[in-house]
Amino acid sequence: MSAKQIDTLLDLWAMTLIKHNDAPPFANHRDMFATINATPLGNTPWKSFTLCYNGAKPKQDVPLWMDGQYDVWYRDPLQMMRSILANCAFDGGIEYSPYHDYTTEDKQYWKNFMSGDWAWKLADDIAQNEENHGSTLVPLIIGSDKTVVSVTTGQTEYHSLYLSIGNIHNSEHNDDIKYRNFQQQLFQRSLAKIFESVKPFMENFDVTCFPDGHYRRMVYGLGPYIADYPEQILLSGIVQNWCPHYLGHRKDLDSFQPCLHQHEAHTELLIKQLTYKQAWDEYGIIADLVPFTNDFPQVDIHKLLSPDILHQIIKGTFKDHLVDWVGEYLLITHGTHHAAEIMDDKGHIPQDVVCTFSAFLEFCYTVRHEALTEDDLIKLQDALDHFYQYQEIFKTTGVVSTFSLPRQHSLCHYILLIRLFSAPNGLCSSITKSKHIKAVKKPWRQSSRFDALGQMLLTNQSLNKLAAAHIDFEARGMLHGSCHPGHLHIHKPQNHSVEVDAGEIIDGLAVESHVGLALTPCCVQNVHALSLELDLPRLPFMIQEFIHDQHYSEDPNPPEFDPATAQVFLGNLTIFNSAAASFHAPSDLSGMGGMRRKHIRATPSWYVGEPRHDCIFINMGVDFDSPMNGLAVARVLCLFSFDYLISYYPCAIVHWHSYVRKERDPNTGMYVVTPTTTGDNVPDISIIHVDCIFRAAHLIPVYGPDFIPKISPHNSYDMFHSYYINRYADHHTFEIV
Repeated sequence: MSAKQIDTLLDLWAMTLIKHNDAPPFANHRDMFATINATPLGNTPWKSFTLCYNGAKPKQDVPLWMDGQYDVWYRDPLQMMRSILANCAFDGGIEYSPYHDYTTEDKQYWKNFMSGDWAWKLADDIAQNEENHGSTLVPLIIGSDKTVVSVTTGQTEYHSLYLSIGNIHNSEHNDDIKYRNFQQQLFQRSLAKIFESVKPFMENFDVTCFPDGHYRRMVYGLGPYIADYPEQILLSGIVQNWCPHYLGHRKDLDSFQPCLHQHEAHTELLIKQLTYKQAWDEYGIIADLVPFTNDFPQVDIHKLLSPDILHQIIKGTFKDHLVDWVGEYLLITHGTHHAAEIMDDKGHIPQDVVCTFSAFLEFCYTVRHEALTEDDLIKLQDALDHFYQYQEIFKTTGVVSTFSLPRQHSLCHYILLIRLFSAPNGLCSSITKSKHIKAVKKPWRQSSRFDALGQMLLTNQSLNKLAAAHIDFEARGMLHGSCHPGHLHIHKPQNHSVEVDAGEIIDGLAVESHVGLALTPCCVQNVHALSLELDLPRLPFMIQEFIHDQHYSEDPNPPEFDPATAQVFLGNLTIFNSAAASFHAPSDLSGMGGMRRKHIRATPSWYVGEPRHDCIFINMGVDFDSPMNGLAVARVLCLFSFDYLISYYPCAIVHWHSYVRKERDPNTGMYVVTPTTTGDNVPDISIIHVDCIFRAAHLIPVYGPDFIPKISPHNSYDMFHSYYINRYADHHTFEIV
């Protein structure tokens, strides 16, 4: 919000308080900013230092960058760590020592960072100094990435550095070699300077306050470092297209032969023994680039680089490799004209290509689990082996000549890195990408664009103070209740749909699943009118049978339903166009309790257009014969509720789907279902209680080898005989299907 808008808002507020002979807490935006800046909470000040080029310069035409001075702004990591550890909001959600977790089958289990082997080993190394006994290990998780804040007015880039701790639960000079090397060394020296204050406490303990209010001794450790591939090679001093973990040659990254891993001591020995060119050409080492970690004890940058799901797997292997390869395959095989037609259709690529994608998606979705067990690591290796096997079709058809690609090669390191750093879902560059919006992009937009850095730093400091004050006020009970009881009456609308303010991410206690109808009904109809609308002449009998089943739901030996003796329901039905399914999905982006929400639609007109009827998973119980742990699949035809005697029944009319086979499709790895009919070829339709619904499901038609007819989203569930259950719709679906 701009200063002018703040002043306008305060003026409007003041006008409402005149009759009470009162005034707002701030006179104007300057008064409000001064109050925020005076807040002592969250006051980790910004510091800066200046670096410049100190190498040899040409006698004439000295480049501007050689004479320039470069300011680096940062917050003292030591003060920031002390501030994080003193934050009472983390009380109960912090680990004080490394640990190994095991399942009931005695298999190791990786979830939070401190459950990994890296933290365990570092704690052992630190404990060799007896003075550190009883101290808490505090690993520093570092991430960096650059972001562009302006394109139309010129490429304005900021290189942001982010910091957290592992204890918490989860330009025109580009072709100038000298300038490039200077940029790289400038980055390394900046990092070394920034973390200088932490260095004394990496071998000897520090004393600070923890979230529970107690003071403890602690020892810091650098790592892991979250970065995409360009950042990783910059940090490790490795040449482009080489691996920062692995000593293999850049042209042989697709070799399955055992190979040694990169090590700081080995790199230093090679630099001493080889010429600059030999180190570059034979080992991919930039000999004059010194990693910042060389200045710190018990740190090797090659061992700190964490896996990067976003850039290595999703953007790198999937988008930049596999998707492009399919397009190239179609061009080579069918020519430009036919390739364009086939790209708009389905079912025209070889089985091995489908299997390549299936194996890759299996790896991708498994590695994104919130927690991983030894069995999951076996599944990862199996998926990776199949991926390597089936991707050979792209080489045999001439699409690619080699699979020696750094991002794709990085997949082979994931199992080891999971053992070291635990589940990679909490160590991904998507975290730093999301931070760019709050830390860089929004402050940039609020600045004057002229000398914006100082304004952006001040904005970040003010936001940090407000966040710290909010936590402190909450802990003191100052934010509970209203400041003016009895005077402020807030009107709350009584009839609003859950869809208005129900985003995908919700906060709340963790429950496996809960489904509720929309708060706003669509209309009220009698049974006869609804049966005509849905073309269901049996609807009255279906409601009778539903009431009978609900009445005897707790009876182990219920009487058989007899429509001749059952009471006829003559009341009205309240119709709804949607329901909201909330479920526990911690592997996806979710709220504080790991909860997420998806809507289920059953409406005769979607956005004033054609009808929409979603599919759902239905929990049938453990006794139900299903390959998906008791889950059935159906399509929702209508959502309604009614009152009968003293009971309220929220219901859904569904068309059942049955499994074509008990096993997954061998090519896609997905189950196949088909709409079910009765003996006389009538669709198998019944009424269920909404409590049986688990969540929404997404089905993909089994298109077959022929070109598909023109279809629209509203009739895609009506035009095919069978459908894949899309287990890749999101990570929660992958885990339950």
